[in-house]
This record gives sequence, structure tokens and C-alpha cells, in this order.
Amino acid sequence: MTSARLALITTAAMIAFAGNSLLCRLALATTQIDPASFTFIRLASGALTLGGLVWVRYRGRSIGGSWVSALALFAYAIGFSYAYVKLATGTGALLLFGAVQATMIGYALVSGERLNPAQGTGMALALAGLIGLLLPGLEAPPITGALLMLGAGFAWGVYSLRGRGAANPLRETSGNFLRAVPMAAGIGILMLAETRVDPAGAGYAVASGALASGLGYAVWYKALPMLRATTAATVQLSVPAIAALGGVLLLDEPITWRLSLASAAILGGIAMVFLSKAVDSRKLGAER
Repeated sequence: MTSARLALITTAAMIAFAGNSLLCRLALATTQIDPASFTFIRLASGALTLGGLVWVRYRGRSIGGSWVSALALFAYAIGFSYAYVKLATGTGALLLFGAVQATMIGYALVSGERLNPAQGTGMALALAGLIGLLLPGLEAPPITGALLMLGAGFAWGVYSLRGRGAANPLRETSGNFLRAVPMAAGIGILMLAETRVDPAGAGYAVASGALASGLGYAVWYKALPMLRATTAATVQLSVPAIAALGGVLLLDEPITWRLSLASAAILGGIAMVFLSKAVDSRKLGAER
């Protein structure tokens, strides 16, 4: 694959990931659909799309995945939807991304990995940015929505950790989406009294599941093996920025000073952790 094509499909994957935040916020802010229905339609559409891709590419092979990973996927999806009832697009994407990376870095620390001074500084900067974003004030996000999104990010971090090293990520993801559908249906039944679905909201949910999730993950898995680990991690820093831009353009959401400063601290801090880790790896290789 040429460098230009790799850059193109990587960019497409990042736009798709940011699109999940934008589509969810558009649906819940401008249509009548409720969060539980959005989640069910999103997961069902994603399962159909991914299942179709698996059938076309691996005809005759069964899907993978597990119920534990599916539960983590469902926890992310339902928390994500309910959080976006209150949160602006960029704020939600930033909280989600920060929580995902904090979960994965926290797991590495618990597993015995140690941070060098630059990585420690980066972690402290990211944590300060997160605290600054959540501190009470006129520009602070609603605390309930923020906590739901942080929980969604933790669930996605767990899902990502469980999926590391999967022999066939596309088949694993397809199986997890399929298993998560009945979980979403269960919540839909429990929230039946609040069910509201209109064509526009359902359309956004289908786009989120089939395009931003299903095709987005398929494109990302195609690019991922050809990217360095630090490149793959660093390029994802663009997702909250793309989501925030989409919110400004399509929903007229403001970019506040609090969000701007918190974004710089959180994303800059996480970048320091990843980039410093890459430098350490190169040094270790040279010493050997």
C-alpha cells in the first residue's frame, strides 16, 4: 500500500470515529429519537454491516468475539448515547478519548509498566486538563453527562484491552456487535415507556452503526497493521478535534476557552506519553 493511500484510509477512519459523536449528538439534539432506541439501531446496523463484510471476506468462517467483550461494547454504547443527551459534541468526544486512554495507560501501570519523567509529566498534564474541564463553572459540562461519558470511555478502554492481539479483529468485532444487540434490546424493553423513534433519528443511528462504526472499524483495521503503534495512538488525537469542528459547523456549538485549554492539556499530555514511550523504545533497541 502506498503512503498516500495509507494516509487516506487512516484519515477516513478518524473522520468515521469522530462521526459517531457527531451523529449521536445530531440525533439526540435535533430529532425525537431516545438514547436507548438510538443505541439499539446503531448496534444492530453495525452488526449487520460487519457481518456482511465478514461473510464476503471470510465466507464459510464463523464470527468471533465473546460475551464479556460484548458487554463492554454495550456499556460503552449505552453510556455514550445517554451522555450525548446533555453534552456538546466536542466535549463528549474529549471526555471519551481521555477516559479510554487513561484506562489503557492505567492498565499498563498496574501490569508493571513504569513511566519515565516525560511520560509522568504528560499524565499529570492530561489529568489536570480533565479536572479543569469538569470543575464547576458556567462553562463546565453537565456532571451527569460527563460521568456517563467517562464511564463509556472506561468501558471502551476495557473493550480495547480485551481486543489487543486479536488474530482477526474484523471477525471479533462482528461477533461482539452481534452479541451486544440483545443487550440493547433489553434496555429498549425496560425503557419502552420513553421510546420515541422518527425517520431522521433512525437514519442518524443507522449511519452511526453501518458507516461510522461498521465501515469505520473495517477501514481502521486495514490501516492499523501498517502503522507504528505510536503513530496509531497519536493519530487518534485528531478525533476530538474533528468532532468539535463538526459540532461547530452543523450544530452551531461554541468552542469555549475552557474546552480549548482542556483539549490542549489532555491531548498534549497523552501525546507526550506515547511519543516519549516511542523514544524509550528506540533507545532500548540501540542499546541492545
